[in-house]
Amino acid sequence: MRSPWKMLTSRGRVFLVLGLVTAAAGVLLGYEDITRIGVLLAALPVLALLLMPRRSPRIQVRREADPGRLIPDERGAVETHFTNVGRRRTPVYLAEEHLDYQLGDRPRFVLPRMDPGEHRRLRYTVRSRHRGAYVLGPVVLRQRDPFGLTFLTLQLSSRSEVLVLPRTHHLGEGRVRGTSRGSEGEMPQMIALHGEDDVSIRTYRDGDELRRVHWPATAHRGELMVRQEDRPARRRAVLLLDSRERAHPGSGVRASYEWAVSAVASVAQHLEPQGFVIHLLTDSTVREGSADHPVELDQALTILARATPERDARLARLAAVAAPFAAGGVLVVAAVVAHDEEDLRALASIRQPGSRALAFVLDPSRFGSTARAGDRAGGGEDTRGSAGGVGAAGALAQAGWRTVECGPHTELPQAWAALGESAQVGRSA
Repeated sequence: MRSPWKMLTSRGRVFLVLGLVTAAAGVLLGYEDITRIGVLLAALPVLALLLMPRRSPRIQVRREADPGRLIPDERGAVETHFTNVGRRRTPVYLAEEHLDYQLGDRPRFVLPRMDPGEHRRLRYTVRSRHRGAYVLGPVVLRQRDPFGLTFLTLQLSSRSEVLVLPRTHHLGEGRVRGTSRGSEGEMPQMIALHGEDDVSIRTYRDGDELRRVHWPATAHRGELMVRQEDRPARRRAVLLLDSRERAHPGSGVRASYEWAVSAVASVAQHLEPQGFVIHLLTDSTVREGSADHPVELDQALTILARATPERDARLARLAAVAAPFAAGGVLVVAAVVAHDEEDLRALASIRQPGSRALAFVLDPSRFGSTARAGDRAGGGEDTRGSAGGVGAAGALAQAGWRTVECGPHTELPQAWAALGESAQVGRSA
């Protein structure tokens, strides 16, 4: 419990000290009126402390965000509901909702008296330029006496979360072709993928041709079964995000990591409607063991919204997880920083002949504080790299990857088009 002295405001402390000094002076000098004034001054803060409620109010806080997931620069409405679940009437409080500074100013308001069971609500807006998971709360309640001599601060521990998704870009209407090898090819297939139900054989239906009857399956199941020969191959894409903290320069919305996250999110949004099964490889999904499982678009965007650079992240670790996928002929799309040529060579080695591997190679010299004046001018496409970026990207290009080098002002749709249209591997359009 807080000490009474700490519950006094500056005014209350002055009143108490001045009252005691005045009362003592009146007693020493023999002036009763001065003594009475001193006692009155000292008694005011003491009475205010005695009348200050000692019990914390039982107030339940519940928040509703609309929409629950935002995109950068989108305004969201948060409605906070307060309910007095105690048996006593609450006093008037000055309340403040704690928010991350990136969501805007903290709302301050007066929470009026509430009878038991009474309900109040507050509505305010939030907006963020940056993706991320932002905490709403706690609510801090402050109470002062009418003379401003004492104050009491209470905290309602309820918290909620607002998720701001990564910024995504429309990458055009062009469809991504499949690979020419492995189980991910574009040719029809007769056998189900590993770990999936055998859907290439189904029960006979009226009108099916008898030449399509699959006799071994018919004998095994005791009913007519037919082959379904026109089932297209299921295409998969592995999206790899380089999360090495030491490799990513820059800060704010122009940071290289934010560019990489936006690129991966945009590619996922582009591939999902085309029937691709998405596997998202980040240090967090590898650590949690979820990288082997496909993710829906909403789940991928949620993971990317929470993604942060990590100090112990290793590109070689992601490459080792991606290697089995690449051996099966999946489409690999990576957003990596041209920071360490040895790490990029480890990533480059996972590509198998006949498979497709695409990479956004981020030039760290452009995202750092030494960015060239041309980059800072902004607006234009920026797909030609510096000498260091060229050398690092060459490790991927030599292994058959298609690469495009990117800076802070590179337009993502143009970079994606360069990956798809380049006739010479490793060169941008």
